[in-house]
Amino acid sequence: MVEWDTANQAEASKLYAPLFDSVFCYFPITFRPPPDDPFHITAQDLKTRLRSCISASSHFAPFAFPQLLEKLDSTSPNVKKDVLQTLTACASSYSVGVVSNYSVTLWDAIKYEILNVQEEDLAEDALVALQAIATRLGKGITSTSQTTHLARYIRPIAKECNEQLQQPQHKQAKSVGQILCSLATSSALAQYLIVKAVVPPLLTLYQDTDKITDQRALLEVLVQLYHAAVALDQTPDANLPSTDVGNPFAPFKDRFFELFSQALMSTPSEEVSFRVVALKGLLRLCHIRSYLQDSEIGLFVQYLDEIVLTEDPAEGDAVRTEAVRALVEVSKLKPNLIMEITFPAFMAKLPDQTTEQQTDYLITLEGLARFSVERSISDTLIRRLLNKLDTVLQTDGPASYAQALLSTVDYVLSRRELSTDPNLNNYHERIVVSLVSRAAMASVGSGFPMLAEVLSLEILGRLAARIIGALDEHKRRSIALETYTLFTEKGISFSPIPYTRNLPEKQRSTMILSTWILGGVGQAAATLYTVPDGEVDIVKLLGELTRLAMVENDPRIRLYILRQIALLVNRASPSDVDPEAFSVMQDPSKAAQLEPGSATDATPVIFWIAKALLLRLSRVEDVLEHLLGLLTNEMHGSTSARGFRILLTSDEIVSKKHGAVIRLLFKQRAFNICASRIAAEFKLAKAALKPNYLVALSGILKDVPTNVMMLEIGTLLPLLLQSLDLPDQEVKAATIESLVTISQESPAAVEGHMSMLINRLLLSAAGPKKNRANVRYSATRCLQAFPGRVKESVLLPFRSATIRGILPVLDDPKRHVRKAAVECRAVWLNMDEPEAED
Repeated sequence: MVEWDTANQAEASKLYAPLFDSVFCYFPITFRPPPDDPFHITAQDLKTRLRSCISASSHFAPFAFPQLLEKLDSTSPNVKKDVLQTLTACASSYSVGVVSNYSVTLWDAIKYEILNVQEEDLAEDALVALQAIATRLGKGITSTSQTTHLARYIRPIAKECNEQLQQPQHKQAKSVGQILCSLATSSALAQYLIVKAVVPPLLTLYQDTDKITDQRALLEVLVQLYHAAVALDQTPDANLPSTDVGNPFAPFKDRFFELFSQALMSTPSEEVSFRVVALKGLLRLCHIRSYLQDSEIGLFVQYLDEIVLTEDPAEGDAVRTEAVRALVEVSKLKPNLIMEITFPAFMAKLPDQTTEQQTDYLITLEGLARFSVERSISDTLIRRLLNKLDTVLQTDGPASYAQALLSTVDYVLSRRELSTDPNLNNYHERIVVSLVSRAAMASVGSGFPMLAEVLSLEILGRLAARIIGALDEHKRRSIALETYTLFTEKGISFSPIPYTRNLPEKQRSTMILSTWILGGVGQAAATLYTVPDGEVDIVKLLGELTRLAMVENDPRIRLYILRQIALLVNRASPSDVDPEAFSVMQDPSKAAQLEPGSATDATPVIFWIAKALLLRLSRVEDVLEHLLGLLTNEMHGSTSARGFRILLTSDEIVSKKHGAVIRLLFKQRAFNICASRIAAEFKLAKAALKPNYLVALSGILKDVPTNVMMLEIGTLLPLLLQSLDLPDQEVKAATIESLVTISQESPAAVEGHMSMLINRLLLSAAGPKKNRANVRYSATRCLQAFPGRVKESVLLPFRSATIRGILPVLDDPKRHVRKAAVECRAVWLNMDEPEAED
């Protein structure tokens, strides 16, 4: 296809019509490239080139605009889209005089795509076209005279918009705001003309109406204009007006601020949407460059503080959420106002002591955490929160308040680059050393009981690990020496947990802190582990941790000991630890030197050690062979089957961030071995042991990449279908998720099993007493995924049965399940019934 530049060829005037016809006959282009096209030409490529030809010369305007507008009446959305995009290209390319001659005609045709919107994307294209016309007509203009091309274009548009706003409750009012915003964004002069023509009558309409719905619609139009002003300020190549024009919103500043303030603060709290619009309007005014003074923005900040701190969240949670977001935005614009007004107001709302029933502090802490974006604000916040924590710890109130304070500090620090933070050493001393040691002392009854709670230890440990991970290697090595002593002084009542017997649960719970510290120091702690007698080797420590994990009754503490075992094994040198780790995995009781009857289930120890080895691909075949062999144990086989969920699941502590060695293909390697072995051994297993293999398979599949799983789909699908018959709800949920993936990635694979699959899914979708909500929801979604992916000829025989089977789910007690059932039934109803045979 060729483009012509005929602008300077007067002799070509007779050729404009045939030239245009020679290309426009292809409009609109419908093209589907052949599958083996060596040139890789797409339909969009051809459309773009054709559009360039049509917009190549202003001399094409008498032919292009009438024919394009004629095609705009098409019922095809694709044709309309092509027309609107071509009009945009023409408006941007043709001369200003030519575009001006057709501007009003173009507006009369394009406006219907916006005011009577049927397709949102078409309305967007129409707005872009209107903006392109305004941009072209405003090029190089510095005068606000009403005789310019731009003014003549905007005048009928403003008149139409003012007429539409006479009935603001109609849906066209929203479209009016979009039109005005689009035009006002094109240039500063266009914004001036729009504001001058529209704002005065709009304010009069607002004053004359008492209906909240009408007032909200009018305010939304103003917010759109403010949005255009902000966008124009941020556009580097905007056509700025001459200095005598100024800001077109300036004459209305006091009226705007008063009007939006009254709507926000004097409107009943149940008028949520109206107040949200008012809040957004005031926020936009703050963003307009050099518009509001600091005192006015400060008053808005006070409004926001009052909304967040004093209003009942149950009555207007949406308003409070928007208020917090607004404080975040203002903190970026005017951090000094947040420090002077909001910060003291919020801190004053934090009590020194609370009760179990008082939870207002959560709202305050959430707000403080959200708007503390700037470094100066967050530095002050962390310092104040730690001071408040010191006060709270000395009271006898609930631990939940101290936990909330620690969580807020952790959230604020999580958003900062701690490695370059000038306050990092202070955080190390005040949080890692001071709070961790106080938590250790609290576990032996000396200090603050709040810090000895399990949840408190988890939050503090996560916070400490975050700070430790940002320190240099030298400091991390010194901290590693305190993994079990927890910064306590020698000779006091606290004893490190390893190698100490018969300790109370409160003291054993400090292993949570030890695990987080071990994670935080990373590879710096490769060989530095100390106990009261001095340095000990990792093999002995592994045996001791195994003992602690097997005798621990609290599952929360046991989990952290198991994570610690995995970190030790994974990060150590394979030659130093692998033989001993594999030996412990084979017989944990022997390694722990436990007396008969003193241990709990050893399965978690086995699988966490196996996880540590698999992550770095050490002895993979030996490890998995041992684990699969456990499935044949009639006493512990079912427990071992559930342990397979541990192997490939991501863990917060055993992660690369904490120095764990994780090979890229460990999931693929483990899956390839397990899938074939499980499929083969399942066929030979006793009937009572078959469920063990199905449970193990589901535990593996839930974390395997889709592309890897699909390689074994022919082998696994029959096993997955049988897994749906198991009573284990977690197995069912994981199996259904795998089936959804299979039906999306390889519909042909499930076609031969459709009868069994649909029957089992219908049973899983129904029966609230038998199946959990997540199982019922997933089963319904899986059924919904079949139409459109699986061949219709395969599904049609099951259409009636599926529609009947889904009916009970429409009465499910859970709303999201009922919604999924409605959508599923609609999809199946839209399929055609099979034709009856003569």
